Amino acid sequence: MVRNVEEGNVQDSKGAVDTTLGSEEDAAALAKLGYAQELKRNFTMLEVFGIAFSIMGLLPSIASTLAFSLPSGPAGMVWSWFLASGFIFIVGLAIADLGSAMPTSGGLYWWTHYFASPKSRNALSFLVGYSNTLGLVGGLVSIDYGFSLMLLSVVVIANDGNWAPSDGIVYAVFLACILCHGVLASSMSKIMGKLQTTFVVMNFVLILATIIALPIGRGSQRNDAHFIFVELSNLTTWPQGWTFMLAWLSPIWTIGAFDSCVHMSEEAANAVIAVPYGIVFSIGSCWLFGFICVIVIAACMDTNLTNALGSSFGQPMAQIYYDAIGKRGAIALMTLLFIVQFMMGLSITVAASRQTWAFSRDGALPFSSFFRVINKKLGHIPFRAIWGCVGLGAVLGLLSLIAPAAAQALFSLAVAGNNVAWGTPILCRLVWGQHKFKPGPFYTGRFSVPLGWTAIAFLSFGIVLSMFPVGGPNPTAATMNYTVVINSCVWGGALLYYALSARKWFTGPKTTLALDDLSETEEREITGAGPVVKGLEDHAV
Repeated sequence: MVRNVEEGNVQDSKGAVDTTLGSEEDAAALAKLGYAQELKRNFTMLEVFGIAFSIMGLLPSIASTLAFSLPSGPAGMVWSWFLASGFIFIVGLAIADLGSAMPTSGGLYWWTHYFASPKSRNALSFLVGYSNTLGLVGGLVSIDYGFSLMLLSVVVIANDGNWAPSDGIVYAVFLACILCHGVLASSMSKIMGKLQTTFVVMNFVLILATIIALPIGRGSQRNDAHFIFVELSNLTTWPQGWTFMLAWLSPIWTIGAFDSCVHMSEEAANAVIAVPYGIVFSIGSCWLFGFICVIVIAACMDTNLTNALGSSFGQPMAQIYYDAIGKRGAIALMTLLFIVQFMMGLSITVAASRQTWAFSRDGALPFSSFFRVINKKLGHIPFRAIWGCVGLGAVLGLLSLIAPAAAQALFSLAVAGNNVAWGTPILCRLVWGQHKFKPGPFYTGRFSVPLGWTAIAFLSFGIVLSMFPVGGPNPTAATMNYTVVINSCVWGGALLYYALSARKWFTGPKTTLALDDLSETEEREITGAGPVVKGLEDHAV
């Protein structure tokens, strides 16, 4: 019989799949990877797309990262979005190939272990798991930190810029936000999939309101096509070309949640289809609608960019709204903006907890036996993993009390950490495991290999890009980009932990199936697929 660590059966004593958790076909696809079905498959394909798209939170994310894109001028902001999004779409295609073939919540580190060479697989899988886990928590922290700034900007606008929040107030709002996300993610599991549809609708309401209100508000003051598509600026001390490249950080950070579809694999119905299409459609939607949004922003903002970047409201987007539609309009749209940002934080809390739970299921995290427990009463969710992510996020958020530059590192932490997590399994597949790759229903065919190499090149560049001080060379302690410090600690710490301890006990993903109790569907799936994970060899051809 297969049980979770603490409560709830996945299969009965005769090997029949518990269909209250999901279909036999989905359970069989998961069994091929060595796992029993423990989470409830509440998410449709639209809802899997929704969780990724809502985490991306297109307009709030653009607003949160204008400090990266505006210094390169209007054309820099517009074309950096278009070009970087195109490369991210290529990365998404490479991940979608893997997600369709092997859909599991711990996909990135699982794929790394499966495809890597025997000598390196354990260490690389360990590194990717930690990088992805902390990258997702870093994403949660940066989203909730952005929420606190947006909410407080409404208060500043209401006071006509005559009040400024202290770092302590910013952190207090952040802490209240992340705790709320923990409560909601723990208590609303049964409707979390349905909520994603609501979140998507809210995102489009905000996008539509912005692209209508800004042009109307600016009227005859709108900027011409030359300003939008041709005019570059350089408000940093870097060469202009590199300032343009730094503007890529805005789309890179914004469209950085597509792997949430992978982490929802074990809660998605028909995951072999839902996961890859969720990835592709979420990236494609952000590419298109984000391009429209930045064009509208460029058309309607003040031509003196320093007015927005140095706004007394604390948010460039708040100043852009204020200039176009006045105090009341700015308050209304900034309120809608931070509400959508709050929804982003809730969705990424869910995604981060699933990765944390999956990594704990394989025994890789400290206190894994504690965090891998599934709470059946609350809807078959990883309750403890949710609060583990919230607790770690609350600690990381203390960076906002150190200095603005340290707070900026929260944004880049997610970029660098996740780029390593996305690029490593793609690289391992291309270098060591191409012969082992068996495509799923979604497959890019003969383009798969060149797309994979293009993705690796772009992700490597993104890691380097995220380490640079945004303002220019020769940074001071106040302008330093601390991402290099934080990520070096994450990567170096994970590898050191592996070398000193984990190499003695971490052997990669574990099999959670009771092999003698496989259902007929699971047995047929495993037998037809060939050996996939250690422990299933006797059941494979």
